[in-house]
Amino acid sequence: MFDRNKVIKALEQKRGRFQAYGLQQQAAYERIETRMQRFQAQSQATLDAAIAERAITWPGARPTAEFDRADALCLPFPEQWRDHRESRTWAFNVLLNRPVLAVDGSQIMPTKDVWPPVAAIQIGWFINEHRAGGSYTKDVLFDVLAPDELEEDDDSGSAGDFPSQQVNRIRFVRECEKLCELIAQYADAEPQAKPLCFFDGSFVVSFAGKLPNADSYTRAVRQLLDCSERYGVPLVGFVDRSFSHDVGALIETVQDAPDAISMNDASLLADYLPRWGDRSPFFICARADELSKWGKADFYEDVVFTYIRLTADRPPARIEMPRWILEAGRADEIADLVRAECVVGSGYPYAVETADAVAVISQQDRQRFYAYYQQILQDTGMDLQQTRKALSKQSRR
Repeated sequence: MFDRNKVIKALEQKRGRFQAYGLQQQAAYERIETRMQRFQAQSQATLDAAIAERAITWPGARPTAEFDRADALCLPFPEQWRDHRESRTWAFNVLLNRPVLAVDGSQIMPTKDVWPPVAAIQIGWFINEHRAGGSYTKDVLFDVLAPDELEEDDDSGSAGDFPSQQVNRIRFVRECEKLCELIAQYADAEPQAKPLCFFDGSFVVSFAGKLPNADSYTRAVRQLLDCSERYGVPLVGFVDRSFSHDVGALIETVQDAPDAISMNDASLLADYLPRWGDRSPFFICARADELSKWGKADFYEDVVFTYIRLTADRPPARIEMPRWILEAGRADEIADLVRAECVVGSGYPYAVETADAVAVISQQDRQRFYAYYQQILQDTGMDLQQTRKALSKQSRR
């Protein structure tokens, strides 16, 4: 039950706390802005020298030559349109005959409400050739994880991997493997016929540093980055709402300030990217986390990232690429392809959006899965056991 009057009363009681928080944030913002002004006035050479002087291996990020090209941390997008029709015409011309593909996944987690335990993973992919007349591919891979697979030891040889972590790990690895498989199919294609491949997320897998099976994640990302470079196929990691602190860590490193920067990079750079399509210079990722601390993140420096404003009402998105794309002089070309996909997808890459729709497992799908699972168990002389709570939820939703 949701009681409107009680909710309003509870919020009113905390009004003063919200106001105090707002004042604290404003004061912090003013301090950060002063530091940003100092930061943008520097050059790549002075930043590199400051990092070297402090002998810090992982300063958060390292500047690239684009830093000196940027005016106040902004590389402006030159195209301007009068209406949405013009933007879609531009996107159509950019994408014409340029394949774009994306891979995404979803899962059915094991639950204590169902016995014997079972899980499933679905990997979906979407390939849009962007040819006149239309040509695209949508398909899925579906895999079931049996009880013994959910009890496997992790790849480090230590037992105790939680089933949900096991499922998430396998899904992540399968997404990377599918992307590599699709990339390899274009190995012999002409450069302009090679697709832009989207990975929905970051290549910088800091979260894995807290897991007992981190090596599975790092191997999968290394393989993905290697496939992209080996076959010359552009690859992009797209993070719509990033909370990364890499640029902030760089500023903290070179300025020796006593207090940390509280803002994430997307918020930090938002005011410097005023118009649609504007982007920051690329930075080389040099994040200090558990993986880099233990020597497991050498591939971080094979990743470069930028922030691009793709909507008016949200912070800029974080766009990651393998470093070879920047060094090959193709960063602007690939950034335009990302922009064009986001025009088609109304602020979000159309290919990623479609791959998500292909991969998603709905609640109705889950119920059908358990019905098929029950039939398989009955055929083997077993019964599916569900708790009363699970049956109650099914009847009420």
